[in-house]
Amino acid sequence: MSADRNPQAEQMGDESMARNLAHQAEAIWPQEAPLFDRYGLSGPLRILDLGCGTGEITRRLAQRYPQATIDGIDILEGNLALARRDSTGFGERIRYEQGDAFALQYADATFDLVVCRHMSQAVPDFPLVLAEITRVLKPGGWLHLLSEDYGMLHMPVIERADGSRFDPDRFWNENAIAYLGSIGCDGRIGRHSPALLASAGYGGIALDFITVDTLRVPRDTFAGIMLAWRDGYSAVLAEASGRTVPEVSADFDAIIASITTPPNYAVWHVPVVSGRKAA
Repeated sequence: MSADRNPQAEQMGDESMARNLAHQAEAIWPQEAPLFDRYGLSGPLRILDLGCGTGEITRRLAQRYPQATIDGIDILEGNLALARRDSTGFGERIRYEQGDAFALQYADATFDLVVCRHMSQAVPDFPLVLAEITRVLKPGGWLHLLSEDYGMLHMPVIERADGSRFDPDRFWNENAIAYLGSIGCDGRIGRHSPALLASAGYGGIALDFITVDTLRVPRDTFAGIMLAWRDGYSAVLAEASGRTVPEVSADFDAIIASITTPPNYAVWHVPVVSGRKAA
């Protein structure tokens, strides 16, 4: 994959991303796992975990489908090294390979299920990736797509010590979404994903929201996601928004403090879109 199709390679390969993926799995998977019942799949399946990162969900899929063979594909070898290290207990059922989501090295109609999580917002031209996913899915196979949307993060307005007001809604729009737009990515792709699947010819399209909030998820876990984002992304958000790194980091710190302080309420709605390839 060329650099212009992997514009977040540095951030995705940072140690903060491994922390982030662990916190996200802890926060999201308990609500996400029951969604797989909809697909009615069992037995000796072939599953692709595209953009598998450190294998947090690959391993959970192996537990969910005990007879399946699962291929985990990621562009970054450093993430795959961590995935292999932590997946030895699954033997040959999990296979990790470095690969390009824009040019998958699989034959047509290989997989019963493709899982693609936390990746659609990270690459430009995601419809090209979707075309590859569709190609390698078997007729009647399912796509499970978790697409982040940074307009679906909501935290309370914060009164700073100097009397100023900090609005996190403006922060996500003017920093995260602006940064992603500057590198050709879509920071609101979660809400656009059902239409993308429809345009690609999928049927049975559904959208489910995972609610990562301070009532359902431990506050420290939710805050851990924000802390990892702060550590990995403050510099590039500052560059995209014309601010300083300390200013962006201070905004993250205010968000983290609001999440960890009861009775404040904060929520991230995470869209999961699913659809079935025509038989």
